Order: sequence, then structure tokens, then C-alpha cells
Amino acid sequence: MNLTNLFHKQSLFLLIFYVLAIFISVLIYNFNFATVYGAELNNRYIKLSSSQTSATNVTFQIGFNLTSSNNVGSIEFQFCSNSPLFNDNCTIPGGINMANANLIAQTGQTNFNLLPATSQNLIVISRTTSPTTPGSVSYTFNNITNASSIGTEYVRIETFSSSTPSTTTTINHGGLAYALNNQLAVNAEVPPFLYFCSAVKISNLNCQDSSGHNINFGNFSSQVSQTATSQLLVGTNGQNGYTISTYGQGLVSGINQIPNLYPANVSRPGVSQFGLNLVANLSPTVGQNPTGPGHGQPFLNYNEPNFYAFQNDSNIAGSNQPENYRLYTVSYLVNVAQNQAPGIYVTTVNYVCIANF
Repeated sequence: MNLTNLFHKQSLFLLIFYVLAIFISVLIYNFNFATVYGAELNNRYIKLSSSQTSATNVTFQIGFNLTSSNNVGSIEFQFCSNSPLFNDNCTIPGGINMANANLIAQTGQTNFNLLPATSQNLIVISRTTSPTTPGSVSYTFNNITNASSIGTEYVRIETFSSSTPSTTTTINHGGLAYALNNQLAVNAEVPPFLYFCSAVKISNLNCQDSSGHNINFGNFSSQVSQTATSQLLVGTNGQNGYTISTYGQGLVSGINQIPNLYPANVSRPGVSQFGLNLVANLSPTVGQNPTGPGHGQPFLNYNEPNFYAFQNDSNIAGSNQPENYRLYTVSYLVNVAQNQAPGIYVTTVNYVCIANF
């Protein structure tokens, strides 16, 4: 990249997708355009022997994929009622108790033991620091008491190089969610599920057939609109469907920002704009309408061809009934003005999908 031309607009537009699939009610998916801390823990899941509130002697199985090779000496599982994001403050779920938990099974990376740090909402397992290899792992704990309130609870997973988490920084991290509902039987043959993933390309309505984790726009020009696409796949048996929302601040470079479009507006080359929609467009030509056997549709501001928008905490698509797999194509639009400050513009956007059971 030629850095001598200070007025040549540059933008590195990175999309790094996080996939989190759960089998109960809420799934959080992080969609990053910037540098993250450590490697992503993929294919995360949690299974409970009981989803009843205040149930005792509950067994939790937590699994995920390690995607990089690192020395790992400890893994922390923190249970919170407010957020799955590891750098947020954690609100302890009322009534939850992990203090008497036992580690009864482990696969993949083994030789772990419980640390005395295990407390009301925290389980820490430790071993002599050893190298890991990418692959699936799982850890099963029993003698846990569920939280006392119906609703969604979150688990934050972090791995550390040291045998004691407080003495080192996070290597890998991820979050997941589960729901407590007194109306759900433990032995239900059709458990609630939410299936959700994101990638540059998803084929065959199957998250296993997805590829691509980055989009780089290269150099922006005030003469031409820049576009790109990614895809979202969702399916759920939630009786009231689901809602997909988006969060983020938009494209920034230091104190400079490419303004977000909201409410929706058309593409105007030469005017600084950042937005997205979920339909097929002709100006510029990009994207496609939702496909697959489901019923979901984009919401207002994201459902009109050639109109683009972006706003923090905005519902962008959803359905009011159970969804057989539905594929959305997200089209991104960026325009820059002639006087847009030069720099490398990045952003972080989080996609959140909530199933309504």
C-alpha cells in the first residue's frame, strides 16, 4: 500500500466472524472487523441434565473447539446473567451455586483438576502447563445448583497459559448461553434449539459448508462505491420465531469516522457513508434476497433495495414462527468523500440472534 499519498483514502475493512451454536434459547454471534484478543473458541455448546430453576445436583457438559496451538495450564468457566462477553462486568445469577461442583469427565485436552477457586459462579480447572493441538474438547461437571430465575444465563470460557488464571492473560475465549424454564422437561424428545452461523459464504444451508472470515476492501475512492457481502444462516423451533440484531460503532480511524447511514438512504458516491441491507440491490449491484425454506424477512431500514442503513442496537431481520433454515445475504456499502481523512478504517459489529420460545 502506498503510504506517501496522504490523500488517497485507505480502509482495511476486516470482518471476523464468531459462531456460537446452542440448543436452547439465545445465541450470540460476534462479527469482528478489528483485532481480537486471542483465538476464537469455535463450535461451543452446553448441555444440562436439567433446565429447571433451582434444580440441584445438575450436570453440565461444556464443549468447544480449540483453533490454535498454545500452552494451556488452566480453563475458566464463569457464569453470568448479563452478558457472554469476557471483558464485560459479570452479574452473578441469583441462586446459582458452583462451589460444590465436581469434574467428572474430560475429553480432548485432559489431566485437569478443579482449583480451589471454584465458587458460586466460577469453575476453574488446572493442570501442569502443556501444549494443545486444534480440536474438540469437553468438560463435564456435576453437583451444580441452577439459578433461581427463569431466563437466559451465559457462560464465559477463557483459557490461560498458566495453571493459575490470575497470573497470565487470556489465550482463547468464547461465550455461550442457555435457558432455564420450568416448563421444559429434562427428557423432552424435541429440545428447543437455535442454529446460527455466519461466514463470507455458506453453502447448502449448512454451517459445516461455510468459508471465509475476512473482507478487505483495500483502498476507497470518492468516485466509486465499495461493496461486499457476508451471509447469515438461522434455524429454530422457537414457536415465536427469532430476531437478529446488530451492534457496533461503524467505521473509524482514530478520531475520524465514516458516518453511518440511519435512517436508510441510497448510495451517494463522493459522500461518506457506511450501511448495509439484506436484499438484492441494483445501485450498486450487490446482494440477494433471503433464500431457503424459512419465512424470515429483513426489517424496516434493511429491507428496501438500494437503501442502506447501520445503527447500533438495531433489529435487522427475523420471523414470528419456527424457521426452517433461512439464509440471509448481508450487503455492505461504503462511500467516502473527497475530504474524508486518510487512515485505516476498522470496526467491530456484533450480530445477536435471539430465539423466542
